[in-house]
Amino acid sequence: MKTNRRTFLATTGLAFSGLLASGCTSVPRSALATAPGNRFGALVPDPDGILDLPPGFSYRVISRLGDMMDDGETVPDDADGMGCFDLGDGRIALVRNHETSPSPENVIAVSPAYDTVARSLLALPGGTSTIILDAETLEVEQQYRSLAGTIRNCAGGVTPWNSWLSCEENTTTVEQAGGRINQNHGYVFEVPAESGGLVDPVPLTAMGRFNHEAACVDPRTGIVYMTEDRGDSALYRFIPDEPGNLSAGGTLQALVLHGAQDTRNHETVAISVGQQLAGSWITLDNVEAPDDDLRTRAQAQGATIFARGEGIWMGDGEMYFTATSGGAAREGQIFRLTPREGESDVLELFYESPEAGEYSFGDNIVVSPFGDLIVCEDQYGETVDNYLRGITPAGEAYAFGRLRLQTEPAGACFSPDGRTMFVNAYSPTMTLAITGPWPTA
Repeated sequence: MKTNRRTFLATTGLAFSGLLASGCTSVPRSALATAPGNRFGALVPDPDGILDLPPGFSYRVISRLGDMMDDGETVPDDADGMGCFDLGDGRIALVRNHETSPSPENVIAVSPAYDTVARSLLALPGGTSTIILDAETLEVEQQYRSLAGTIRNCAGGVTPWNSWLSCEENTTTVEQAGGRINQNHGYVFEVPAESGGLVDPVPLTAMGRFNHEAACVDPRTGIVYMTEDRGDSALYRFIPDEPGNLSAGGTLQALVLHGAQDTRNHETVAISVGQQLAGSWITLDNVEAPDDDLRTRAQAQGATIFARGEGIWMGDGEMYFTATSGGAAREGQIFRLTPREGESDVLELFYESPEAGEYSFGDNIVVSPFGDLIVCEDQYGETVDNYLRGITPAGEAYAFGRLRLQTEPAGACFSPDGRTMFVNAYSPTMTLAITGPWPTA
């Protein structure tokens, strides 16, 4: 059964143990403690040259770049973050980001409202597309664009009230664009899982203007946690005035870690794997930041520095997020943040890659139904070799999949019943449904 905002508002103080269906995963702590190593065996080469998987697993391509959609548009490129939602009546929805950017010659002056002229998909081609599937057969029932008028929508996150938060990883201003756009960019936008078509691109300005990457919602409080893709990024949280109604405004804060301000471990080790440090939060002002200086102003007040914060996903009372270029090897870190009511929150360095062959540039992340983390690698350059990496509750990395295309896997998320993992090949866009002998919690 889908959860709407009204239901969420009535039950904010309760545990959301059934939210695996919407992708806001609540994994029992018993599962995290007892899940096996979950190394599924040596990857089997894919004869089609798309995705190598362990024995017994297979994939199906459900959507490709250029496929005709029901609204007369075609599937856009640069598929990135994605969430899966239970719509009820035997249907599920995938809301999929597109990290596309405009070319200078296509950015044109637009109407006095937000940049809605980009609904033509010519001026500002970022946004989201939505795929409606039969939950049992995984057959596509409908595809359509659900958000446009935005720039470079990288990742985002699911909400307990069945919507997707789509985040712009772009801070272009009107001035920088020479007046060819009429609004600054760098915001979060909300897309209902079953919008039926394009939603109005209304920026949630109180959630801050910065190089947004991903978001997750703590279902017990309605607080939204957000990452920032910068080499010197901060970690943010948004405390809504009305939990479940983000457009009503709220307070934006940044994390201050007691004992280590710089977690990147690039030159010296400031935090060790397994080390836990207490954290508190400072309130930020001028959150629309016309100078794109939220992180530097926050850090001047003691906010913690991370090496390119990217994917973030909620578990059971704790969340995991990636720092793509963190660590002594600069190959990536994973942090675990545990909010605690009435006392300091706790941040732990859960994993740090020792070298590229084990884990390299982890980006999007999801907590699986069986307790492991699944991370999408994002190497880039002339030649890339990106994997879907599993991380066990003991912090052990393994290869779950190898993308044979010269692009990144992105947007990993699980179906409500836990039997299917969906993932994107970034470019050319390809959305895959992976099934097989998943462990049970």
